[in-house]
Amino acid sequence: MADDKNCLFCKIARKEIPAKILHEDDRCVAFHDINPQAPVHFLVIPKRHIPGLNEITPGDSDEIGHILQTIRELAKKTGISGNGYRVINNVGSYGGQTVFHIHFHVLGGRALAWPPG
Repeated sequence: MADDKNCLFCKIARKEIPAKILHEDDRCVAFHDINPQAPVHFLVIPKRHIPGLNEITPGDSDEIGHILQTIRELAKKTGISGNGYRVINNVGSYGGQTVFHIHFHVLGGRALAWPPG
């Protein structure tokens, strides 16, 4: 697993920082957000350090696809797939990205407003 020794999400993936893990496999980790914005709010990250969406390459397609499939399965598991949910990927500082390790927020469990911010 290529990682960044100081990255918060890499530390979660290595279990150096505790998190409420919802799912883990050989490629990704899903955990509950520490400041949930909806009744269901979790994040899905690759175990391998990728700073953000702008840094993915064609070689990352399988890994990103795996994450999206995992999101779909976790939406079913958490009971939000029927009524719908939102998947958010913030890119860069103007996009609201505060941790520079690609991650996907999944929110559901209530009707979500638009526009978000």
